[in-house]
Amino acid sequence: MKRRDVLRGALAAGLAGPGLAALTNTRHDIDAALAADHSDLGFWESTAERYGYGYHGQAPADVLADILDDFAELRPLLSLPQTVKGRSVLCHVTGQMAGMAAIVLHDLGQHREAHRWFGTAGRAAEQSGDTLLHAWVLGREAMVPLNYGAPQAAAQLAEKARFLAGDQPSATAALAAAVASRAYAIGGHREKALRAVADVEELAERLRPQQQADTWFGYPMQKHHVHMSQALTLLRETHRAYETQQRALDLSRAPSLMTRALIAIDTASCRAHDGDRAEAARIAAQAYGALPASYRGGLTRTRALALYRTLPTDTPGIDTLADALALAS
Repeated sequence: MKRRDVLRGALAAGLAGPGLAALTNTRHDIDAALAADHSDLGFWESTAERYGYGYHGQAPADVLADILDDFAELRPLLSLPQTVKGRSVLCHVTGQMAGMAAIVLHDLGQHREAHRWFGTAGRAAEQSGDTLLHAWVLGREAMVPLNYGAPQAAAQLAEKARFLAGDQPSATAALAAAVASRAYAIGGHREKALRAVADVEELAERLRPQQQADTWFGYPMQKHHVHMSQALTLLRETHRAYETQQRALDLSRAPSLMTRALIAIDTASCRAHDGDRAEAARIAAQAYGALPASYRGGLTRTRALALYRTLPTDTPGIDTLADALALAS
């Protein structure tokens, strides 16, 4: 006899015997599934939150290895039956963790693989139904072409992120505007870049404290000044750039090795623009050369090499910078 017929008979008899047992067993099954689902989801949400706090002095390759280990456990859950809410949460966590894996790959200089992981993160974000998460993924993905020679593609991704983020102040909207400002500056679109700088500065002032959290998902003032350092350096607004570089350093935690090196290279670029090329070479060589070997690839090398190529070959101290770059080649 079908369970439906057993239950109908039990209801007619006042819920007794096999019908009551079937009803009770069904409820127990659901409760067990809900309890397991809640436990798993809570663990994965906390895991994604933990990764969101960034490197904390760890080498990028080590962080990436940890994320991939956790993904090996998370992946099977995506193929299991879930409640609508459970599926949404799993997709949200997957979008966050795939996005963070892509960030690390970007920092390691693996920009092709970073794009692929951002694509996965974007699909997961769409399925989660969280538009702001999708905008965050696009905004972070825009930093790949931004830092590796494709400013037009970066601007397009940043503008898509700005559209999805909407007009309300959010960490994602601020990030997207900041990336847009840098992309336009690199591409030589000065007026667009200056408008984007004004937009992000206005957004940053309106963010709530929780939106300024110092995580990969927040937009802390330290991160804001790092973005503005690069945008204003590229725009040759050196006076403003020096000010925001100092603010970024003041707000950076001691273990922020990569951040401090990138800010120093921005400062060196400003010095070169202002005519003090010897000091530019000295600052860049010292900042880049002091990095541990695991930090000398990817973005830091790209920035240091770009500065090196702008300096005349007879610049005092340029050989020291060349030697530092050769150590990572």
